[in-house]
Amino acid sequence: MFVDKVEISIKAGNGGNGAVSFHREKYVNAGGPDGGDGGKGSDIVFQADDNLSTLIDFRYKKKYTGPDGENGGARRCFGKSMEPTVIRVPRGTIIKDAHTGRIMADISDDEPVVVARGGKGGKGNQHFATPTRQIPRFAKPGYPGEKFDVILELKLLADVGLVGFPNVGKSTLISVVSAAKPKIANYHFTTLTPVLGVVKRGERSFVMADIPGLIEGASEGVGLGHAFLRHVERCRLIVHVVDVSGIEGRDPKDDFEKINLELANFSEELAESPQIVAANKSDMATEEQINEFREYIEAKGLKFFTISAATTQGTEALIDCVVEALDKLPPAKRFEVQPLTLEELEAIETEKHSFRVEKIDDVYVVDAEWLAPILSTVNMEDYESLQYFQRVLRSSGIIDELERQGIQEDDLVSIFDFEFNYVR
Repeated sequence: MFVDKVEISIKAGNGGNGAVSFHREKYVNAGGPDGGDGGKGSDIVFQADDNLSTLIDFRYKKKYTGPDGENGGARRCFGKSMEPTVIRVPRGTIIKDAHTGRIMADISDDEPVVVARGGKGGKGNQHFATPTRQIPRFAKPGYPGEKFDVILELKLLADVGLVGFPNVGKSTLISVVSAAKPKIANYHFTTLTPVLGVVKRGERSFVMADIPGLIEGASEGVGLGHAFLRHVERCRLIVHVVDVSGIEGRDPKDDFEKINLELANFSEELAESPQIVAANKSDMATEEQINEFREYIEAKGLKFFTISAATTQGTEALIDCVVEALDKLPPAKRFEVQPLTLEELEAIETEKHSFRVEKIDDVYVVDAEWLAPILSTVNMEDYESLQYFQRVLRSSGIIDELERQGIQEDDLVSIFDFEFNYVR
């Protein structure tokens, strides 16, 4: 099964928590705090793999989570940072944010790309010792790793794309100029998935893609073509195959215009891509048909070749022209990574410190996901540690919100499993 678009969830590892520890050694009095820092969480990294040609594996596994960094230890021991979690995808895969459509990465070369960064490790209590606070009984938790819902979209990397109506001979052409073995039959939509073939010309070679037949309305979802138009986007050159014989009762000029209209409707850039027109099935066409179509195409400034893929007539000259054209064209299109907008950055910052306060049966319940790791490192029996926690509640705006909702002295506040009476 050819799968070229899937949605998955990725979550980088959280950073390890800092440790609360004090140096203990024979003959050493009051050794002081020596809690180590937590390790960094695992990054989520995408890398191209030429052994993959489809995204079908992601149909069955939708969630990818990197391991968390290890917690810090005693004697200033740092927690272990986790190795990146590598997700292998076919070369040419585009990664987009599922909610905004923003392009996050284009996996087209050999360099691995970090899409979700692991959280940094928290600081151990050794960092919080001061002349007035010599016994800090708290440490900082690790930072959470980034998480995204992403869309993986495969856009095949091919130098040349064959486009045209169904049953015009695209599969036959790619089978005679390369080692590709597509299904060939005399009916429409024989090819249901894109087929790649490597065409060799002496010491030169290039990749050709047979794109499944387009029809009128393909850019709007009609037929199969709409699902595969994305694979033409990266092609440096388009070879437009047209049935010049009109054996199926269609006009070659009308076919040519309709396919170009679908390309333009899908992408303006695609409509401006360089094109070579191959008039196929010429062995079944009259001289008058061929010459009329030739004049029509050459009047548009396009190169025209008369071929018969079934008998290989004219295919050598066509491929020579393709090689010559590729030499003059820039490399395959790369999709630029789109940075976050100011509004998106502000939304992320707000989400990091978002909270909700709700009064339920005389209890003020605070819901703030980011508070959970902080709570886990606070020693509720230590005055300085509680002061640190109070500063967090004050700076985040939680206490201001409690007061806005009318909290009174000794009212009960619940944060996860921790409950306390409010004191002004």
